[in-house]
Amino acid sequence: MSTGGHAPGPSAFRWRPRAALLFGAGTTLLVLGIVLRNPGPLLFALPILLAPVAAALLGPRAGPPARLDWKASGSGREVRVSGAIRFEPPTDPNDVLVEFPRPAGLAQAAPPRVERVGQEIQFLLHWSAADPIVLPLPVPRLVWRDPAGLVERSVSWNPPDLVVERYPPELVNIGAARLERTIAVPGETISRGVGSSGEFFGIREATPTEPPRRINWKATARAGRLLANEYRVERTGDVLLLIDARPSSLGPAIDTQLLSLSVAAAHGIAESFLREKARVGLGVYGEFLDTVPLAGGRTQGVRLRAALLAARLATETGVPERCAVAVRRYFPPGVTTILLTSLADDSSADVVPYLRRRGFPVIVLSPSPLPVLPAPPSLTEVERQSVARLTRLLRRRRLARTWQDAPVVDWEDYWSLAPLVELLRRPSRRGRGI
Repeated sequence: MSTGGHAPGPSAFRWRPRAALLFGAGTTLLVLGIVLRNPGPLLFALPILLAPVAAALLGPRAGPPARLDWKASGSGREVRVSGAIRFEPPTDPNDVLVEFPRPAGLAQAAPPRVERVGQEIQFLLHWSAADPIVLPLPVPRLVWRDPAGLVERSVSWNPPDLVVERYPPELVNIGAARLERTIAVPGETISRGVGSSGEFFGIREATPTEPPRRINWKATARAGRLLANEYRVERTGDVLLLIDARPSSLGPAIDTQLLSLSVAAAHGIAESFLREKARVGLGVYGEFLDTVPLAGGRTQGVRLRAALLAARLATETGVPERCAVAVRRYFPPGVTTILLTSLADDSSADVVPYLRRRGFPVIVLSPSPLPVLPAPPSLTEVERQSVARLTRLLRRRRLARTWQDAPVVDWEDYWSLAPLVELLRRPSRRGRGI
């Protein structure tokens, strides 16, 4: 849940259509009285013209201060956003118009429900995510109107954005994979932490999402409430998430869509490994490399999410070798590296051998552009099928070429990453096809 409020400041002032009608009627009566030299229309015109002016001068200089409490719920494609808008001091909610901007990537599944209860506005939004996403929702737009409906002012406030996170469900437990050790310098020791497997450490209260294998059934029977086992584990490796944000021949629209998929997958992978006490680093490579150093804990999760939300498609393409050189500068060799790239061009595949030459074991997660490629409109159905087969063959050829240097997960079903989880959990298969 996100909460926030802001004192009212300068806000946009606008006349309502009703005020324009009054100005028009008053001006007509004024002209009519002057032409006919009759004081009657002038007497009617004066209050009609002064009413909008009085509403603008005598009303508040800004919209009423407001506070927002909202949260996102749902799972999979479903996104439900519920919350309440409260005004301090109390204001009649019927005088406030609320609008909910819908960001790109979310489709409306049901009309929004907005209810004015007492001194607050309660709302429920029901959206649907077509693909995995991680994006902030823009705050609702509030417009205050005077009781007569003549003028309106935008409410100036700055509550925090609410971030919607949707990624394949298999990523929740991907952090349990055993990674290669990366601490090879003599004298350094492997850090220990509490996790889901390893040497028995103690018993704790079970969470609602606890798997049955962690439940201590004997202790649960004695205590009368669910208790789970806690284990002391060794951190067995670090993870580097490397996102290829360079433009390709597919065009900015498709490249941006594939980049958002990479961001969603990287966010899910990072959250899972951080929960398992591992260290996670991030690199976003466009023309140059932007990095978040290896670290663990909640603070690192905040840093990673901020960096992922700030990831944008680059305008210039950086050479593959520069990426590998920059990664070697910021991260130690031996870190298990997950490269997220569409492999739409040969330059994308060229990054892999450069990384391996500098000591980074690479696993390629490639969001496939095939499901989002538009069909050529000027071709017949037979020609379209031929083009689709040729495109798929070219895709397989590029994947096979990349497999010579590193294992590749062809991510074509955007709501499933079971092949990546299987690959990480069975290191012996990282040198063979899956």
